Amino acid sequence: MKSHIKNIFSREILDSRGNPTVEVDLVLENDIIARAAVPSGASTGDFEAMEIRDNDKNRYMGKGVLTAVNNVNSEIRDALIGVDINNQENIDRILVELDGTENKSRLGANAILGVSMAASRAGAKANNIPLYDYLSIDSDYVMPIPMMNILNGGSHAENTVDIQEFMIVPIGAISFSNALRVGTEIFHQLKSELLQKSLSTAVGDEGGFAPNLSSNEQAIEIILTAIINAGYSPGKEVFIALDVAASEFFKNDLYNLESEKKTYSSEEMINYLSNLSKKYPIISIEDGLDQSDWDGWKKLNLEIGSNIQVVGDDLTVTNIKHLNRAIDEKSINSILIKLNQIGTISETIQTVKLAKKVGFGAIISHRSGETEDTIISDLSVAMGMGQIKTGSLSRSDRVAKYNQLIRIEEQLGDKAKYATIDFLGKSL
Repeated sequence: MKSHIKNIFSREILDSRGNPTVEVDLVLENDIIARAAVPSGASTGDFEAMEIRDNDKNRYMGKGVLTAVNNVNSEIRDALIGVDINNQENIDRILVELDGTENKSRLGANAILGVSMAASRAGAKANNIPLYDYLSIDSDYVMPIPMMNILNGGSHAENTVDIQEFMIVPIGAISFSNALRVGTEIFHQLKSELLQKSLSTAVGDEGGFAPNLSSNEQAIEIILTAIINAGYSPGKEVFIALDVAASEFFKNDLYNLESEKKTYSSEEMINYLSNLSKKYPIISIEDGLDQSDWDGWKKLNLEIGSNIQVVGDDLTVTNIKHLNRAIDEKSINSILIKLNQIGTISETIQTVKLAKKVGFGAIISHRSGETEDTIISDLSVAMGMGQIKTGSLSRSDRVAKYNQLIRIEEQLGDKAKYATIDFLGKSL
């Protein structure tokens, strides 16, 4: 019984935006304790698993999570006491069946995920092995290429930039730690470039700078300047990735780029993105179109997918059913993976396995509302994904993930292999 669950306790804590979220402590019979904290997104897809908020306007402006916390401390706890920690799939199956809804809306995806995360960490501790080893689905240990969001727009910043994330991708690095250094140097150089232009160096939700700029292209241009002035070669050592988050500005069947005072049809938006990818060293475009624009996605992938990673996020929401549709319709060549979009560790792994099976790229990602929890760092290595999105090079909630990957790389030593461009999705 030493590896069986003895107790589960949840509490309300704060995320990186100062909003409540769920934290879970799970205790085994041998008194091992594991803890997990659940992230939350601002730019969310319509088909994501549903987190539960209290909607009590007298507490945290309605954003409290005491209902989800209570669900953990009562119904979920009772269902899992005495269950063997060594079977993650069984634990997650119990959680899914206990909830009984398609989108985890009865007990709350935030409640379910907190328990699932804590259980995986407890399992690793019970077996006295690192979490990335406990959850490993691959014999090779691949350190991920970091996609670093150094300039924020859209829902992640109060500025005039439409595109949500402008990322640098140091594909030409020789190791993860080397890639991190490259990204950090460019980040600090970007600050200098902004100051020289008397632009704001305040940061957004994910730690990237959030200046007011005249266009999305200006954001790309100033990042390219920073790359060059930091001593690196754009399109060779360092590439650019975009998270367009098009669903956020898709209104009345049109794409509204307010910063540029332009309105595009689906075809025009595809042309816009295609032209950007031809003009600049862009290697990856995420959520280039709205989550409902399936015909457009197929056209976008056909247009740029042979050269650019076309990433579905709101389109696929880490859900194997949506991923299967995207595979059938040839809508994307890569998927973004977010734990709280689906709500359990096991379902996340299943989605990643399918993506890898069909040759898609897979990128594990944080959320804009984060905690100090570093589980996605371990998962990126465990699943051999080769790519991670976890924000910029500031804010401890982002940097914590990078620091954990430094530790993992150190632990693995010669076994740690830095991912190559082959891990990015490409359409056949």
